[in-house]
Amino acid sequence: MKYQSAYLQKVYDGLAARNPEQTEFLEAVGEVLESLEPVVSANPKIEEEGIIERLVEPERVILFRVPWVDDEGKVQVNRGYRVQFNSAIGPYKGGLRFHPSVNLSILKFLGFEQIFKNSLTGLPIGGGKGGSDFDPKGKSDREVMKFCQSFMTELSKHIGADTDVPAGDIGVGGREIGYLFGQYKRLRNEFTGVLTGKGLTYGGSLARTQATGYGLCYYTEEALKTMRNESLKGKTVVISGSGNVAIYACEKATQLGAKVVTVSDSNGYVYDPDGIKLDIVKQIKEVERGRIKEYVGRAGGQAEYHEGCKGVWTVKADIYLPCATQNEIDGESAKSIVANGAIAVCEGANMPSTPEAIAEYKNAGILFGPAKAANAGGVATSALEMSQNSERLSWTFDEVDNKLKTIMENIVHNSAAAAEKYGFKGDLQVGANIAGFEKVCDAMLSQGIAY
Repeated sequence: MKYQSAYLQKVYDGLAARNPEQTEFLEAVGEVLESLEPVVSANPKIEEEGIIERLVEPERVILFRVPWVDDEGKVQVNRGYRVQFNSAIGPYKGGLRFHPSVNLSILKFLGFEQIFKNSLTGLPIGGGKGGSDFDPKGKSDREVMKFCQSFMTELSKHIGADTDVPAGDIGVGGREIGYLFGQYKRLRNEFTGVLTGKGLTYGGSLARTQATGYGLCYYTEEALKTMRNESLKGKTVVISGSGNVAIYACEKATQLGAKVVTVSDSNGYVYDPDGIKLDIVKQIKEVERGRIKEYVGRAGGQAEYHEGCKGVWTVKADIYLPCATQNEIDGESAKSIVANGAIAVCEGANMPSTPEAIAEYKNAGILFGPAKAANAGGVATSALEMSQNSERLSWTFDEVDNKLKTIMENIVHNSAAAAEKYGFKGDLQVGANIAGFEKVCDAMLSQGIAY
C-alpha cells in the first residue's frame, strides 16, 4: 500500500513487516487506512497520541489448544482463538467461527473490521473475533457438544457480559451457541448475557436469526433511495451463499419486491429465472444440512445447477449481494458484474470483494455498500439482545425489526455525511470507514494512553 501521509505509511509498513504472512489482515487494514488519510491530515492529535499504531494492534490475542474425544474414542486437538481488538466504546463484541480455514490472519482481519462495524451501529460495543479450525461438518451432535465444552472451558476465563460477548459466525449456529452457553453457565455458576444468538427459551432475541440478511436489504434499500432515487422493487438480484445471511437476504429482498435468481454453496450455484423458491432452500440447508444442487430436482421449472461458485457473477442482474465468504469477487468477476449492467453491489459477507473488484465497481459508477456497513445488522441485533438480557426483558419481533431497520438506515446516512464532510460525496465505503473511526478515535483520545 502507498499513502500520501508519511505517518500512515510508516504505520502500515511496520505492521506489514511484523505480520508478513497475514494477508487478509493487511488487506483490511490497508483499505481502512486509505480512507482515513483526510481525517489524519485534519487532526494532528491522531498522530501525536499514536491512535493508528494503537488501533491496528489488538489489545489482546488469546491462543489455546482444544482437546476433545470423538465418537470413536480418539483424542482430537484443535486450536482456539479469541482476538480482543478494541474496547474503547464498549465490551469486545464479535462472532466465533468454526471452520478449517480459521487462522490468526483471518480472525485479526475480522476483528479489525468489527471495530468499525460495531461503531457504525451507534451502540456501545467494541470489536473482537474468535473461533477455531474445528470443522463441525460431518460431526455428530455429541462430537460438536464435546468440542464446544472444551473450547468454552478455556474461553470462559477471558469473557463476560461486561468484558467480551461472543456470538455465532460461520460454523457456529444455534446448536453450537447452546452448547457453549451451557458450559459457560456450568463453569461460572451464573446466567448472564455472555453470548448472543441464544435460543429464545434462554435469553435469545426474536429477529436475531434474520438480522444480518434483513439488515443487508434495509441498508441496500435505503442506499438506493438516498443515493440513486431507486429501490429494490422490480429489480433482479443475484445472491451468493445459502447460509443464514443469504437465506434471509433472499427472504427480505423478495418481500421488498425484488426477484432473487441465485443461491450457492461451496460446490456450485443454482440459477432459477422464475425466482428462488426459498422454502426449498430452507429445507435443504437449515433442516437437512444438504447441498444446494438438490434444489434443481425439487424446484423443477427452468432451474439450473452449475458446478463452481465463480460463475454466479456472470448471471445478469440489477443488484448483487455477495453473502458467502471473503474475497469471493475478484477483478475478473467484478468486470462481469459491470458488464451485466449492475446498479449496486452491497456486501452481506465479510470483505467478499477484493480491492481490484471494488475499483471496478467505483470506476463504473456502481453503488457500493461495504461489508462493515451493509452487514452490520447481525451485530446490531446482538447488541439489542444484550440490552434485553441486561434488563431481563424480551421484545417482540416487530420491536427488534423496527430498531434494526432504523439502525441500518442511520448507517447509510451517517456514512454519506462523513464522506461528504471530507470531500468524498457519494462514496459509502470511505464514509463508513470515517464514521466508524471517528467515534472510536474520540473515545481513545478521551481515555488516555495505558502504560
